[in-house]
Amino acid sequence: MNKANQKEQILELLKRVKDGQISPDDALLQMQTAPFEDLGYANIDYHRGLRQGTGEVIYGQNKTPVQIRNIISNMLDKGLNNIIITRISRQTADFLTKQKINLEYHNIAKIAIAERDSGTQRVGSVVIASGGTSDMPVCEEAAIAAEILGSHVIRLYDVGVAGLHRLLSQQNILAKARVIIAVAGMEGALASVIGGLVSCPVIAVPTSIGYGSNFNGLSALLAMLNSCANGISVVNIDNGFSAGYIANRINKMESI
Repeated sequence: MNKANQKEQILELLKRVKDGQISPDDALLQMQTAPFEDLGYANIDYHRGLRQGTGEVIYGQNKTPVQIRNIISNMLDKGLNNIIITRISRQTADFLTKQKINLEYHNIAKIAIAERDSGTQRVGSVVIASGGTSDMPVCEEAAIAAEILGSHVIRLYDVGVAGLHRLLSQQNILAKARVIIAVAGMEGALASVIGGLVSCPVIAVPTSIGYGSNFNGLSALLAMLNSCANGISVVNIDNGFSAGYIANRINKMESI
């Protein structure tokens, strides 16, 4: 179920009130009880798609396989599809598959999609550039999230500043992007370089890749926050999903 379907349900409910098929009090009761469902360990937000355009995403880390299964099953019972589960292990994905849940799993990104809608159209241009191959898990989390939400994604991996010619050879692709996600660990310089080359928004993602003084991504985070290039925003360390989510929103804006 997507944002449009939720709007249609509310409009249908209001039409039934207008036609006298349901009382205003009963309609109010339905709308009051519809927004979320309490499972005891999770409150599933069923109006998030109406408010934000996309449904609730399940953060899989530290949830048990049974908890994840129950949350997904409840969402499927409400007619939702394209249910995203982030930070999920292969073992949990295999468990969910054995529970007859239609699941697509991406091992590098540790992200899964339940009941994926193969008909989702991808539009625009989100470019994801990584400093190195070691940043790929974060890049893929961003890329897959953006693709599920309906963005066309172009991947430019291992184009970091240690060999700047690799990035400069892709300037035609960078120039046509509607939004760019720059993913880098170490000193995090890639975001500043890209920010100085393009006119579109740049989302910087610091990763925990690097030696001791990288401080598990803190050095890259601070470097990106202190960039002198304009038009750069920064998300949390290793947070590929948030980068992909906001990139999709920017990509789908009518004008930038």
